[in-house]
Amino acid sequence: MTELTGRVAVVTGGGAGIGREICLDLASAGADVVITDRSDPSAVADEIVAAGGRAIAVMADVTSESDMAAAVAAGIEVFGGIDILVNNAGIFASLKNRPFEDIPLEEWRLVFDINVLGSAVAVKSVLPSMRTRAAGSIVNIASTTAFKGSGLPHYASSKGAIIALTKSLAREFGGDVIRVNAVAPGFTVSAGVEQNADQTAKMRANAAGSRVLKREMMPDDIVGAVRFLAGPASAFITGQTIVVDGGAYFH
Repeated sequence: MTELTGRVAVVTGGGAGIGREICLDLASAGADVVITDRSDPSAVADEIVAAGGRAIAVMADVTSESDMAAAVAAGIEVFGGIDILVNNAGIFASLKNRPFEDIPLEEWRLVFDINVLGSAVAVKSVLPSMRTRAAGSIVNIASTTAFKGSGLPHYASSKGAIIALTKSLAREFGGDVIRVNAVAPGFTVSAGVEQNADQTAKMRANAAGSRVLKREMMPDDIVGAVRFLAGPASAFITGQTIVVDGGAYFH
């Protein structure tokens, strides 16, 4: 696969789980990848390089404008510019499923800081380079909870905000030939889910039975939709959200 050869992608939260799979898949399609994460994502970059691809790892907090500016600057210095942004960084599996009135306001702020403001910070960081190149593709990772609701109202609300942000930015950036789309996965058995098994057990148990395709959803189930929206096959698609959940929700 070479449809992304010559393109440079920034992937936030790319050090593990879904983000790791996205990075590996974009690299397999020919993209040069800038991997950002709060924890050192060097192992993922090493995997890509060992397979013959090109990648750099940058420790960065997606909520920090200076961190993301530095990550993008590193990508531009090494690879020449930025063509693709995948806003994957987010908080989910560590959240406790509890009644609305028991969720502290501080936790609402944390979820929105990471899931929504972090995505906005990342977009601001790549926008000048995309405008210089007169093209770009931004892929935001949303969630089907934005359509169905969930026992995590702050998380579902944050992902609804991501879908609204996707539509608004698609309208604003169309004149720059920068496309903005989203992928909304269903419940995915990511590394974070497995690390927080006690908190996610009920959701995991219910997920597969709610689908037309009755199996668990894994991180590599998402990558095809991300690559499609990042690449030339979706050149006339913007402002859209693709649901990837095995047929639990028909969008």
